[in-house]
Amino acid sequence: MQRRRLGRSGITVPDICLGTMTFGSQVDEKASFRIMDEACEAGIDFFDTAEIYPVPPTPELIGITEEIIGRWLRGKPRDSLILATKVTGPGHGWFTPPVRHGRTSLDRHQIHLAVEGSLRRLQTDYIDLYQTHWPDHGMRHDETLSALTELIDQGKVRVIGCCNETSWGVMKSLWAADLADCARYDTVQNNFSLINRRCESELAQVCRREEISLLAYSPIGGGVLTGKYQAGATPEKARFSAYLNSGEARQTQMAKRFVNPRTLETTARLMAVAEDLGIALPTLAVAWSKQHDFVASTLVGVTAASQLEAILAARELVLDAATLERIDQIGREIPHPMTEDGLRCL
Repeated sequence: MQRRRLGRSGITVPDICLGTMTFGSQVDEKASFRIMDEACEAGIDFFDTAEIYPVPPTPELIGITEEIIGRWLRGKPRDSLILATKVTGPGHGWFTPPVRHGRTSLDRHQIHLAVEGSLRRLQTDYIDLYQTHWPDHGMRHDETLSALTELIDQGKVRVIGCCNETSWGVMKSLWAADLADCARYDTVQNNFSLINRRCESELAQVCRREEISLLAYSPIGGGVLTGKYQAGATPEKARFSAYLNSGEARQTQMAKRFVNPRTLETTARLMAVAEDLGIALPTLAVAWSKQHDFVASTLVGVTAASQLEAILAARELVLDAATLERIDQIGREIPHPMTEDGLRCL
């Protein structure tokens, strides 16, 4: 497994990261422990979580994912792992985050409250990568960055990053960091997959020019690129099956962005590419993500340890030019399969 640097920092990570947002909801603690054990054995020592996990976030469950990871960490050499978590930003009307009574602006007060909670739940005295979960473009960037810089100075955080951010937001934050002499973001974590290729345009240019590392999440399109939603299927216990049947407007809207005729047609065509290569479609999807020069690590989430096999098969896989051209042709014929709606598509 290759290792890559996070931005300009001293931290290097494997090019596959374990996402944990299902721990405590779809995945119980015993299964979560097994997944983390097997990931470590395979060389994945980079875990990503958030104070608001598991998903979908509810007042009853928030924080449980970090608690599970904290219990798993007991007795393990802390320096052997790279641990990333996030402070919840505002929901932008998309939903009201059920943490701190919905008060999640990225000001100094909220950031300090959030990090103390995460440190307690994770049972650690420092976080390797601390990220803003959603942007707060109404806040002064210098206040957000100065608060995060204080955490670095206190030894509670090593480096900082942002998530679900626009190209403008990343550049604005870098400009503010320079003006205020604050720490800069070394990473941006955005949705990037074969059904959501938007990062290849403006954000890729920002990452390359400014030495920011993309952490690509949802490389398997929320499970769509396993093929399990083909032909109208709604498999039991699958996340978007639950969302489509929830009756909750936000969850239904999100599910329809991922599961729609265009994403399913894209998936069908990509399945043919994977079949010709003799590999599983998730293997193709992860390998494709890893092959981008601006991607430091590709975040994968599983609900069972057995699902790691197809992902780990991408560790040494390099797609040739002919395969990449077949994939690009599908993208040209079905551009932007996921509905685009500002931040909601990140």
